Amino acid sequence: METSTEHSHSGVPGRTKLDIFGILARFAPLIFLIVLMTGFAIFEPRFLTPLNLFNILRQVSIYGLLAVGMTFVILTAGIDLSIGSLVAFAGLVAAAVSKGGISNRFTVGAGQEAASQGWYLAALAAIAVGVLGGFLQGFAITKLKVPPFVVTLGGMSAWRGAALLFAAGGPISGFEPNFVWIGQGRIFDQVPVPVVIFLAFAVLAHIALRYTRYGRQIYAVGGNPEAARLTGLNVPAVTTSVYVIMGFFAGLGAFVLDARLNSAEAVAGTGYELTVIASVVIGGTSLFGGVGTIFGTVIGTILIGVLLNGLVLMNVSAYIQQIIIGIIIVLAVAFDTFAKSRQRVG
Repeated sequence: METSTEHSHSGVPGRTKLDIFGILARFAPLIFLIVLMTGFAIFEPRFLTPLNLFNILRQVSIYGLLAVGMTFVILTAGIDLSIGSLVAFAGLVAAAVSKGGISNRFTVGAGQEAASQGWYLAALAAIAVGVLGGFLQGFAITKLKVPPFVVTLGGMSAWRGAALLFAAGGPISGFEPNFVWIGQGRIFDQVPVPVVIFLAFAVLAHIALRYTRYGRQIYAVGGNPEAARLTGLNVPAVTTSVYVIMGFFAGLGAFVLDARLNSAEAVAGTGYELTVIASVVIGGTSLFGGVGTIFGTVIGTILIGVLLNGLVLMNVSAYIQQIIIGIIIVLAVAFDTFAKSRQRVG
């Protein structure tokens, strides 16, 4: 009897401790974001101005769209290193469609209006290229049994080469006003259009993952693919589909980036992989698969935007900014690994 009572008492603190750790693990990105914003607001009064806050959201909107797609991929324990290159290629195709062909890359004025094909066709072209690219990579991963890291590493080089070949290394610029408004316009003279697009698709992705059967299948595949297969799930189809979704968001992000810059270049999207993966991982999505939310990804994306913006306002060197982001990525993954080990022990 004594042994039972003692065991019961010793178990309670352990459970309490685990619960506290679980809460901390779940809300760590949000807590860190609040602390970071508070710190920057104290040391730099300009930080909390509405203009600066909307500027942060506008700056992270492209990364955010890509991070939403990357969340689907990482939830299945996959990775996509090709997104920056795919964004460049899709953006150039969209720009060429909008301008009515590569030969009109620098046409402006009346000539541009005559050749223009409309922003919606440009958007469809960018998304089509992204979806096709995502499907090809998903096919190689599932049918050819090549690891996602290798496939997308190859894709990073192949899509960049395709972008350089397509545009002969030069930019395509000067789009119609309706196209440019998608990237530079504001709703109610305050909210940037790219921010609205980012948040709208984040909500849709959240609903898909949280409240649909397909979302549960993604978590199941990421948590234990063999168990998912034994329950009757078509694991290769689900795996391929997340790369198609990633491709969709790469195409959409490419279109919005074109509109924001009023230009498309073969070097666009360089280095996006690091920032996007960092946003997802910092937001709490596990690189081991099966754990993560779109809400966390949004928080992670904003957190990186806040961090970079605050460091710029405080005149911190761009080189130091990259060092800080690299350290944060390592710490986020270390925290995720530690959380996993605690769950196994519990």
